[in-house]
Amino acid sequence: MADNWKEDRMRSPRRILITGGAGFIGSNFVHHWCSNYPNDRVIVLDALTYAGNRQNLTNLENQNNFRFVQGDICDRTLIDNLLQTENIDTIAHFAAESHVDRSILGPAAFVQTNIVGTFTLLEAFRQHWYNFTPIQQQQGLFLHVSTDEVYGSLNPEDPAFTETTPYSPNSPYSASKASSDHFARAYFHTYGVPTIITNCSNNYGPYHFPEKLIPLMCINMLLGKQLPVYGDGQNVRDWLYVIDHCRALDCVIHRGKPGETYNIGGNNEVKNLDLVRMLCKLMDELADNLPITPCEQLINFVKDRPGHDRRYAIDANKIKNELGWTPSVTVEQGLKRTVEWYLTHRHWWEPLLSEEYQAYYRKVYA
Repeated sequence: MADNWKEDRMRSPRRILITGGAGFIGSNFVHHWCSNYPNDRVIVLDALTYAGNRQNLTNLENQNNFRFVQGDICDRTLIDNLLQTENIDTIAHFAAESHVDRSILGPAAFVQTNIVGTFTLLEAFRQHWYNFTPIQQQQGLFLHVSTDEVYGSLNPEDPAFTETTPYSPNSPYSASKASSDHFARAYFHTYGVPTIITNCSNNYGPYHFPEKLIPLMCINMLLGKQLPVYGDGQNVRDWLYVIDHCRALDCVIHRGKPGETYNIGGNNEVKNLDLVRMLCKLMDELADNLPITPCEQLINFVKDRPGHDRRYAIDANKIKNELGWTPSVTVEQGLKRTVEWYLTHRHWWEPLLSEEYQAYYRKVYA
């Protein structure tokens, strides 16, 4: 089935609230949505914590149908006001504390944002949705964007995660996301609120905060710094190019069935060490005047993180068979595009290497 759902489905203009829309995945989704649906009203809500960056949305600020609001998803008064004054019919919920390492150092923020924040949004949307007309209720949707980490860890011979894989989170981050998933599901079954959950594999691409694996490696190579690899580097992840993820979420919003869960993966299982070596090769080929070459000599194995899941893998057959989505970018293509983006956007990432970031980096990789 082709990706023809945008062309062949009648739709009314949406009024969509995108939480966490100044973050990595969220900002890519905002760009995707504004580009494909210029008649929709787009409201971005973001607290602009360390990983939220309003610069990600600079080119959208002057569009008539776009509005940015700085605020906390735990602020019920703010949420109620936005839903009512903007007459929101769709929420795409990206806002989350999302880094496993940070959840190990300080889990409380993950409980507050990921669990309490999601509950606050669901409860506000439930009250708001009850006042919809029947036509509005038919289009209304709460999309909860989650992670494959809720399923736990796989052995090398295990089949990939499906939508019915039991939850088995191993970090404070994944535990908080598992809890928020359960709340989203419960609000559909208890109250009839039209919720859909998506669980995606590791994303990569433009606007990715420097502490995550791929941007960390790219930036460290450009600075001539060591490339810290946890443990033996044999941990396996399925890598999903963020633009493909945005296409999948678009598909879910337009064709997904409320109450369902859809796994979104890139069909790109790669060991962490192999991924770093791929990045080194690309950087050697594409970058000029690197401080140290070849970059592979910068690889440095560091103490493994506690509770480090060995392997993630997504079975994305459900979204392929039911909604017609498949990834369009291989990991080789996506990594090349990503390296090129960091090479040409030094003005974006250099200001993010703050003293707070440096202190965090030393604490994690000392």
